[in-house]
Amino acid sequence: MAQQIYLAIDLGAESGRVVAGLFDGKTVQLEELHRFRNGPVSVGGTLRWDLVNLWREIQIGIAKGSAQFGDSIQSIGVDTWGVDYVLMTDKEELLGLPYCYRDDRTNGLMNHTLTQVSRDEIFSHTGLQFMEINTLYQLVAMSQQSPKLLSQAATFLMIPDFLNWLLCGSRVVEFTNATTTQCFHAANRTWAFDMLGKLGLPGAMFPNVVDPGTKLGTLREEVAREANCARFDVVAPATHDTGSAVVAVPTELTGTAKWAYISSGTWSLMGLEVPEAVLTERALALNVTNEGGVDGTFRLLKNIMGLWLVQQCRTSFERKGNRLEYAELAALAAEAEPFRSLVEPDDERFLAPDDMAEAIASWCRDTDQPEPETPGQFIRCCLESLALKYRRVLGWLEELGGDKVEVVHIVGGGTKNELLNQFTSNACGCPVVTGPVEATALGNVLIQARTAGQIGSLAEIRKVVRNSSEMNRYEPTDMEQWDAADARLAEFAGRLES
Repeated sequence: MAQQIYLAIDLGAESGRVVAGLFDGKTVQLEELHRFRNGPVSVGGTLRWDLVNLWREIQIGIAKGSAQFGDSIQSIGVDTWGVDYVLMTDKEELLGLPYCYRDDRTNGLMNHTLTQVSRDEIFSHTGLQFMEINTLYQLVAMSQQSPKLLSQAATFLMIPDFLNWLLCGSRVVEFTNATTTQCFHAANRTWAFDMLGKLGLPGAMFPNVVDPGTKLGTLREEVAREANCARFDVVAPATHDTGSAVVAVPTELTGTAKWAYISSGTWSLMGLEVPEAVLTERALALNVTNEGGVDGTFRLLKNIMGLWLVQQCRTSFERKGNRLEYAELAALAAEAEPFRSLVEPDDERFLAPDDMAEAIASWCRDTDQPEPETPGQFIRCCLESLALKYRRVLGWLEELGGDKVEVVHIVGGGTKNELLNQFTSNACGCPVVTGPVEATALGNVLIQARTAGQIGSLAEIRKVVRNSSEMNRYEPTDMEQWDAADARLAEFAGRLES
């Protein structure tokens, strides 16, 4: 088979890039064409996404791809984070810069929403974890704070869907990202119009939902002209970055609940691939989430604060004049005293603190633990606490999935943190396999290849990933110490709850 080229636009909360996937039928090689910064921008006391700048950078990346690969490019696909959205008028005008999910306008609005529609009803419809950052509460905030603006909305699009509109003019929402909103009915697989109506949210603005792998159109003429490229296809992969990452989990196990994954980055998303959403009372009690996957599957998972803790500690150290690279921080953490201080990673004070190190120190003060004092102690606290949270969540997933998990696959940028990988194996008491680092871009590219007819099943996609990726395996050690640490952390959390 002649080599085929697929372009992936992969946007994360810290950076974005345009990547070329070179696929020969058996392996895929990724080549980064253009990388650029991303991050929320403070605008008048709010946190927004600068989509105009992101679009400019994306066009630069497409032009670089065209210059290098020319007519060999078959298609392009977009993946981003979830929950954030764009509203457009009936004249296709953008209604303001979209908010970042970390903006504080949703503070308190989840509890307010639950006075209008019960927690049971929302979960039975959407199957989604209750978090104030969810699209549902962002829309409720808008209906209260900017009702005139909301009344002008004719089209609701998630961030990757808006980028697809810029690329080809499509006005649809892709399934995997739709399911992150808490506005989507998991069983009916359409928008939860009855629930939205009870909250006074306009259902007419929600467009059709399409499956991952859908061909959306061809590149707009003006976009192709600007990038000096052909009008190749625009394909929706799993547009939620975790959805694309899970496509590229290199498991060989059959059955849906015998392996678990962690998509490790700013957030850690830990879950199982299941055939249907799990909407039981126990799932509600555990506040798990059901997000859409490829081929009609669902990702039964838990959102965990992730390496955001480490990233923001690093920022805190830098503000104090101590600039350290991530490798240096990991080395310092490896030398620090084990289990000196532990925190609950998902405590709300860690979501958007002014100073992460101080937030961690305050949690330790409140639980009568020694406060971390050195960078190594802070980072060790973060990594051990994350591993213990993974252990707890794995137990919940095994309970809900009904099978013992034999291996945990870690994919994404967090696989580079070898200390956390080993801690995860120790805490979970099972082997951990890491890789690929570039899972999201691989999943994006390979779904495009499948749409082009170059590859078949999801199992075949994962075989290509195994053929194309370097993986490492970690075996558990020191399990008794981790058992004791888990009991300690549960006790500390219990003190705060009481």
